[in-house]
Amino acid sequence: MAGLSVTIITRDEADRLEEAVASVAFADEIVVVDSGSTDGTAELARRLSCRVITREWPGYAPQKNFAAAAASHDWILSLDADERVSPELAREIQSLLSGAPGAAAYRVPRVSFYLGKWIRSTDWYPDYQVRLYDRRAASWAGGHVHESVRAQGETGRLRGELRHLPYRDLSHHLRTIDRYTALAAVQMREEGRRVTLAGLVARPAGALLRNYVLRGGFRQGGVGLIVSVLNSYYVFLKFARLWLATRAR
Repeated sequence: MAGLSVTIITRDEADRLEEAVASVAFADEIVVVDSGSTDGTAELARRLSCRVITREWPGYAPQKNFAAAAASHDWILSLDADERVSPELAREIQSLLSGAPGAAAYRVPRVSFYLGKWIRSTDWYPDYQVRLYDRRAASWAGGHVHESVRAQGETGRLRGELRHLPYRDLSHHLRTIDRYTALAAVQMREEGRRVTLAGLVARPAGALLRNYVLRGGFRQGGVGLIVSVLNSYYVFLKFARLWLATRAR
């Protein structure tokens, strides 16, 4: 059976880390790379028998690649502190690694719990993420936001869900949108992208239609509406920031 290392990058995640670690108790090791937590995250990780490395923050992809390089095994399961491996996914991973995996990396469906509901609609679902991979044939790449695993070889797909608890409350959601759209606008500007005023209207409107109607947000009542509207707001804000930045040039 191939050995499995779980890697988790953290900063001030003491209130969420323990459940994440518990969900991957089947792994051969858990490596936590902490970037200066002040809430006791690193100390908690050590009490949970994780191997802890403290390192300054270089960005998402570099930090995750560092964690993978520091692991003892070639097969890596990358987990965030706000994620939990479902029992079904745990069994599937163990079964896969008990033989000879046929792919270099594997996508898993991710489902988010938000405002009291599992969101299985909108752009949030199934939200496939490549999280299980062989570091000899795959690594993290990306800019300021939306890093992802790039594999040299086939990427397979698993069925078990990765459970995601992305936001503590609505205020946390709005703060995250503010931070991520600022980074996304910088990245788009560096890529030479631009947006027109017509695009500032059309893109968020299209996002709202896609989330609420085409991808079924309406089926989840008020929470589905909130997710759909905030997904549309995310699109508006990142392009508004891009428009302002390029207009000022």
